[in-house]
Amino acid sequence: MELQQAIVERRTIRRFTDYYVTDDEIIKILEAARMAPSWANVQPWEFIVVRDKILIEKITETYSPNNPARKCSLASTALLVACARKNISGCKEGKEVTALHNWYMFDVGMAVQNLCLKAHELGLGTVVVGLLDHEKCNEILHVPPDLTVVVTIPIGKPEVSGKQGPPRKELTEFVYLDMYGNKFFK
Repeated sequence: MELQQAIVERRTIRRFTDYYVTDDEIIKILEAARMAPSWANVQPWEFIVVRDKILIEKITETYSPNNPARKCSLASTALLVACARKNISGCKEGKEVTALHNWYMFDVGMAVQNLCLKAHELGLGTVVVGLLDHEKCNEILHVPPDLTVVVTIPIGKPEVSGKQGPPRKELTEFVYLDMYGNKFFK
């Protein structure tokens, strides 16, 4: 699959078959995440592969009550939990140096995008779940205090594939030349 095709066709998947995601597939997906760029190459991400159904249920209980990802999380045979090491990304000597705090969110976001695209290439579906009680999830997974859970990513074989995505803004709506407001496209 070409990269452009993966970018255009990849969708959030919330309905999985009973397909068992293999360890080999998970390793390929995590290898893609590993190759993401990060602030000063600190690679602040760490991933927990959750297979245990009871743990998946406990983690899913940390989601907001109406989170549509609950059902697919419970149906998945693998839940990846993306964590971030705090105070290294966007930092020098442990102190934040950017006005945008928690730079690790950007770094982890790039790693997560890589893994979602790789999963799609492998014929698997993902959904990135961020609406959850991060502190409870940290507790359940025994995440040390210098790290934090950022998102969970249920993975599975899509029940339905090839679904058209929602419309996207045209480039003319958000691209400017030299300064905000100067249209790039004439």
